[in-house]
Amino acid sequence: MADYFADVSRRVLLVAAAGFDPRSRRVSQMLADTLGDRLSAIFIREERPGASEALTEQADQNEAALKIIVPDCTVFRVDVFADDGAPVGGSRVASLLGQYSVADDVTDVILDLSALSIGIGFPAAKMLLQDCEATTSRAFHLMIVSNPETDDKISSVPSSRAGSVKGFAPPGEAEGQGLAQVWIPQLAQGRTLALTQIGAAIGRWYKICPLLPFPARDPRRADDLLSEYRSALVDEWEVDPRDVVYASERNPLDCYRTLSTLKTRLDRTMKGTYEPRMVLSPVGSKVLAAGALMAAIEHDMAVQYLETESYLFRPEPTAADLSDMTVHLILSGPLYASYDEAAGPT
Repeated sequence: MADYFADVSRRVLLVAAAGFDPRSRRVSQMLADTLGDRLSAIFIREERPGASEALTEQADQNEAALKIIVPDCTVFRVDVFADDGAPVGGSRVASLLGQYSVADDVTDVILDLSALSIGIGFPAAKMLLQDCEATTSRAFHLMIVSNPETDDKISSVPSSRAGSVKGFAPPGEAEGQGLAQVWIPQLAQGRTLALTQIGAAIGRWYKICPLLPFPARDPRRADDLLSEYRSALVDEWEVDPRDVVYASERNPLDCYRTLSTLKTRLDRTMKGTYEPRMVLSPVGSKVLAAGALMAAIEHDMAVQYLETESYLFRPEPTAADLSDMTVHLILSGPLYASYDEAAGPT
């Protein structure tokens, strides 16, 4: 990464969160150390009505630090909920990004998903990717600083309205065929209530394929999640053990390939009989969520989500704390054009 951005012709626009999450500053600092004044940024401050005073203070500190790290920056404050409690953060961030004029000399746009919620990060990713694809000389990147042990210390209070993420609503149902919905909930610690509410909102489904992190840094993580979700898996969802899906906790491409393969198999199996519809619910690791994002964009999958009203964070260190993992993906840009030219006609 350092070699790529050390090229003096690179000018980068970073889009990232300015929230309470301790990982909010990591990508900004790494890029600033290499790029210097060739880095500009948009920092998104997600405003929630139930935010505690302590977390608000932490977010204020992170925002102030980010402004020092990247002086050429703009802060967008996004109210995640409307006055009536409806989740509108995705629409609002899309509107703000649509009004922002990216400088002509920007060669790379980076979205840091580390501390962005799914309801904000997914619409931003789709919009930024489309904008970069319309400009063939500009690359679009995803970056994530992941730490599953830190994720376990962040719990959330979900809202009562499950719905589709902005830009990832299910397509219209085809006439003459029955609809077979396949729900893929990403199991994560402490998210049982949220996933139960999402499942109830989806309604009828053909089958449920829970997504588990495996291999994982903690070899027992998948087993612990199966134990936590046992009642939901067995009594409520009636999941067939053969339908459980596994994807690497470290590599978003593994999740992307797994979901893409599942989509291909379902399409082939149900062709002419049912219309298969895959519905994703990424509520845990951002690495797995990035893989789900790529699959959802490529295959037009729906993303069902339950927005968070407030967070609880327990930052006390424990013996199990391990270092952060950094993931960097390039989703579009001149590198792919060069690859296509080298590959020749197909």
